[in-house]
Formats: sequence, structure tokens, C-alpha cells
Amino acid sequence: MDRTEKEAVVADLKRVFDSATLLVITQQSGLTVGEASDLRRQMRAAGATYKVSKNRLTKRALEGTKFKALQPLFTGPTAIAYSADPVAAARVCVAFAKKNGKLTVVGGALGEEELDIERIQYLAQLPSFDEMRARLIGVVQAPATKLAGVIQAPASQLARVFSAYGSKENAA
Repeated sequence: MDRTEKEAVVADLKRVFDSATLLVITQQSGLTVGEASDLRRQMRAAGATYKVSKNRLTKRALEGTKFKALQPLFTGPTAIAYSADPVAAARVCVAFAKKNGKLTVVGGALGEEELDIERIQYLAQLPSFDEMRARLIGVVQAPATKLAGVIQAPASQLARVFSAYGSKENAA
């Protein structure tokens, strides 16, 4: 890799770090190409990205970003997972690491706050933004639905009474 290619990689990583909300650092040793492809596929499906890069270039790209404190974690065979959703990358990494012992979550950051392994695992258990939005809409809609049912109930009961009187007179 020549100097211009390295500068392009650093610039690309810097853009990633500026736009990402969550950054999860993993170490993989012995992942096969198929396993790595499967992990990338799962990340894309969740709206996250998994990327392997050179530690030296990644450390250089971290300078001046909100994730600067994570530089010491980049030793050995590392990769990064990142997403704009504060849960997606953590959820996929933790789930994949449970199934495959070749991937280990080392640490990460949510915004400027550094996260250890336990906090990333806790973050992975939280519902995503879409799930939270659905729950919020359900909570907001529930009173309106119940109110409509209560308002509609007397009218339907009145209609049943009239129907009963009508059928009673027809029978007589």
C-alpha cells in the first residue's frame, strides 16, 4: 500500500468515526472467509458495518474524533463494527461471539463514552430504535383505542336492545 492509499484509508475511517454513534472493537483469530462473510451479512441486515483495517491506520484515523480514547484497544487482529443505531452493531457482535468463539468483543464506545465488555453486552440486550418506536406508538394508541371502544359500547348496547324488542314483537 503506498502513501496515497494509506491517506485515503485514514480519511475514509475518519468519516466513518465522525458519522458513527456506536463503535465496537472486536478481535478475531481464525475466522474463516465464510464466517466473516456471514458476520458482514448479519451486520448489513441490522444496519451496521463490520470492517477489518490496519491498527496503525485506524489509530491515526481515531485522532481528533470522539472515539480517540479507544486507541489502546487496537492491538492484535482487530476489526471494528459501527452503526448509527446505538444498538445494532453491539447486538450482532455479541450474538455472533456467543455462537462463534473465534470472535471476541474487546470494547467500544457510544458517542464519547467508553464501554467495557459488560456494558456492550447490556447494550446488545436493549431494544432497537424501531422496536422502541413501535412500543411508544402502542402506548400512545392504547388510550385512544380504549376510548373509542367505551364510546361505541353504549350505542351497540342500545342497538341490541332495540333488536331484542323488534324480534320479541315479531315472535308475538
